[in-house]
Amino acid sequence: MLREFGDFIKRGNVLDLAVAVIIGVAFGAIVTSLVDDIIMPIIGAILGGVNFSGLAIEVGDASIMYGTFIQAIINFLIIAWVIFLIVRFAKRFEKEEPAAPPAPSAEVVLLTEIRDLLKAGR
Repeated sequence: MLREFGDFIKRGNVLDLAVAVIIGVAFGAIVTSLVDDIIMPIIGAILGGVNFSGLAIEVGDASIMYGTFIQAIINFLIIAWVIFLIVRFAKRFEKEEPAAPPAPSAEVVLLTEIRDLLKAGR
């Protein structure tokens, strides 16, 4: 069981995934800082000094922090946009392999066999 686990960990895909997750978490922190510290203050200033992190609705003893939710949506949109751009950019460098010619139809295969048999019989 330990050997299987070691083989599993040594696969390239697992290591690539681990690196991607770590980089993704770090990138998420950068985007969160970008949204919280740069974008939202600018949007707040444009909208007349609104502080989105403080936007909340009080329902009894509970606070519904919809300003934080708006910031999370903006974080998601920025991350999704950057991932879209990265994938789009990466596709430019992928080599397109030429499509394989279509397989001959059953009739063509049969006629080829007949031709070869006739040639062999002569």
